[in-house]
Amino acid sequence: MKPVIMDIIQEENHSRNESRAASNYHVNSSKESRMNRENLADSASYLKCPFTAPKANTDPSSSSSSAVAEETKDKAGQKKAGDGAAAAATSQPPSKGSVARSPWPSPPFLNKQKAIDLLYWRDIKQTGIVFGSVLLLLFSLTQFSVVSVIAYLALAALSATISFRIYKSVLQAVQKTDEGHPFKNYLEMEVSLSPEQIQKYTDCLQLYVNSTVKELRRLFLVQDLVDSLKFAVLMWLLTYVGALFNGLTLLIMAVVSMFTLPVVYDKYQAQIDQYLGLVRTHVNTVVAK
Repeated sequence: MKPVIMDIIQEENHSRNESRAASNYHVNSSKESRMNRENLADSASYLKCPFTAPKANTDPSSSSSSAVAEETKDKAGQKKAGDGAAAAATSQPPSKGSVARSPWPSPPFLNKQKAIDLLYWRDIKQTGIVFGSVLLLLFSLTQFSVVSVIAYLALAALSATISFRIYKSVLQAVQKTDEGHPFKNYLEMEVSLSPEQIQKYTDCLQLYVNSTVKELRRLFLVQDLVDSLKFAVLMWLLTYVGALFNGLTLLIMAVVSMFTLPVVYDKYQAQIDQYLGLVRTHVNTVVAK
């Protein structure tokens, strides 16, 4: 009996498992069908929406050419605007407050800003070297002739360069180095003047010489009587100055004044202007009487 009962129980359990698996299959299939319907509905609504994809520029040459064209147009517009402004500026007459520039070009070997910096001691080391060298040269000329001064300066320069060359040669031999000539950088430096520079200096010198000759001709030939009389008075006063001082002494005084008076005036400008104003007022009152 027991085997029959066990068979019946096993068949009943097997049937239950099959029915349960069938029910799970139907549930899963119904869920999958419902999810498929929802996905189809979403895709249909998405397809109904208007959608325009951006057009990709597949031609890089056209974009670069258009950019170059726009850049050239901008440059042409800026050039036209600059030409128009320049033409307007040249066509307008100079205003009363504006200072007319001199037709004479400034000397190419002089720099006004550098000269101002030198006289105002902006660079103390550079100004000290220039000031001391000029004073030493002028004092040497007061004691020796020009030929002697040139010879002594040349001997001093040669002594310094030869001594330095020998010192560097011995140092290289002791240290067994090959640094080359100690003045190699200066020997390779370009010191020759180009024809354009020579022409520029010659034109500038010619301009000043011609202007000086014309002014002297105007004064000596009495083109203007008042100017000639003023020049005569100036020469008469210079005879007394020449009796007291020689040319080198005057030159030394001029150099010292150039390197000292601007600094003193810049430092004590208020006091100097006050005293100059008093002197000018006194002179004007005397002249008015």
